[in-house]
Amino acid sequence: MTDHAGNAAAADLLRSLASPARVAIVLSLRERSMCVHELVDTLHLNQPQVSQHLSVLKKSGVVVGTRRGREIDYALADDHVAHIVVDALIHASELRETKP
Repeated sequence: MTDHAGNAAAADLLRSLASPARVAIVLSLRERSMCVHELVDTLHLNQPQVSQHLSVLKKSGVVVGTRRGREIDYALADDHVAHIVVDALIHASELRETKP
């Protein structure tokens, strides 16, 4: 059983993932670390959008950034979040399959 603070932290984490673009970023970073321009190219979003989503994910502890020269390489802080996202996708897919 978790306490109130733990429940609040989990809810904050789930809120930080509550965007299709942020889910896509997590899935992309599951494969390898990337800088902003690589995510822009991969996700077909503009740079301000990617930067804003990365800011939310970084603030919530989902991603970490490491400076590499003039760029910042972003990576998942750990594998737990990737598992949450993949499980959510599987669950959503199962729900779509069972709806009439």
